[in-house]
Amino acid sequence: MNILIINGPNLNFLGIREPEIYGHKTYNDLVNHLLEYAEDANVSLEIYQTNHEGEIIDIIQDNYHRFQAIIINPGALTHYSYALHDCLKSVPIPSVEVHLSDINNREPFRKLSVVAPACVATIVGKGFQSYTEAIDLLKRGQKKI
Repeated sequence: MNILIINGPNLNFLGIREPEIYGHKTYNDLVNHLLEYAEDANVSLEIYQTNHEGEIIDIIQDNYHRFQAIIINPGALTHYSYALHDCLKSVPIPSVEVHLSDINNREPFRKLSVVAPACVATIVGKGFQSYTEAIDLLKRGQKKI
């Protein structure tokens, strides 16, 4: 299985940004963890990170045809990017939304995801394991949960 992983705004600051919430592991630690997991799971990953909404949309639109699924951590775009929602809905492959922290137990504005309805699942609050659970879910071909 070939999966596109997209990380949105501020994920590049893992290990720096609010370590009491996100921990001390860096973005490079996340990427290395995912690549190691993918090798063991016999999955191919292509991983991107950008702080720009339009670039995320361009990545999806330019590349979706090469992948069987998308895993996306939209960061703050989660709460207001209807453009990202529409983009994910427009491609014919499943997407899973992931978050390192539990957005449901944080500030009130974080509880709303406008991206979630465009995804087959949302996995939150499990750190790096949010991504590995998304990989496993997609490999099983599980539908909306």
